[in-house]
Amino acid sequence: MSELEPHARPIRVVIITGLSGSGKSTAIRALEDRGFFCIDNLPVVLLPKLMELFPSKPDEIEQVALVVDAREARFLTGAREAIDRVRADGGRIQILFLECADAALQRRYSETRRRHPLSPAGSVEEGIARERLLLASLREAADLVVDTSELTVHQLRELIQRHFERPDQGQRMNLAVVSFGFKHGVPPMADLVFDVRFLPNPYFVPELRDHPGTEAAVREHVLGHPAAQELLAQVERFVTTFRPLYDREGKSYLTVAIGCTGGRHRSVAIAEELGRRLQGGGPVVVRHRDLGRS
Repeated sequence: MSELEPHARPIRVVIITGLSGSGKSTAIRALEDRGFFCIDNLPVVLLPKLMELFPSKPDEIEQVALVVDAREARFLTGAREAIDRVRADGGRIQILFLECADAALQRRYSETRRRHPLSPAGSVEEGIARERLLLASLREAADLVVDTSELTVHQLRELIQRHFERPDQGQRMNLAVVSFGFKHGVPPMADLVFDVRFLPNPYFVPELRDHPGTEAAVREHVLGHPAAQELLAQVERFVTTFRPLYDREGKSYLTVAIGCTGGRHRSVAIAEELGRRLQGGGPVVVRHRDLGRS
């Protein structure tokens, strides 16, 4: 492939790869809805040739998303070389790797009754293990690794669309405030984690136990504690101070995770209030991962 002219703007390429059942189809549909030209299951060794076929005018095709996975296992050995060749010629390539816990993948295959592509006659566990080995080099080269074990389809879609937002749309870095319960595990995408288990727990107040942190009575109980107000002030100050520095480094998504024991009372109330306080600094999304769990 010939080198790009100095004034030319290279096409942006997002390579979506990862484990079968981890959400690659959801990811590519999300990017297609954002205007990406999408190709599923491309042998990655053909990437340099593909780039030569795209028109040179930036107003025709600017963004391309490709799904590369273990269905074409015989081509994976040359994947890194092909990617490096395009980058050497000035190509703007980002690799998104979708990770997922074995237990979650096994559950998904059980629910859909599909066979794993690498174990047509064997067990799902064997297929997953083989696939991890085949994709190890791409995972190592990934610019972004997303663990989808605890993400719904809608959450994954939102995350992908926000992270790969067009840079010329003038949006600032997106901020997510996520409440969670430590007993269900820390969100894998968390950049900053704050533990609020030192606050009085509404679970031990009979009239509040069955009500979530989104309701006024629980919110007032949690936020009325002086330590809660001090925490909010400190976290707000931290995020407000350092958010521009994350933004300057090119980070498109910052996730602040607020955790309590179960993820239903304290973390929810704190996350709601923190999200409200941070609204003036740019886009903010508040999510409650474990609110519906027992």
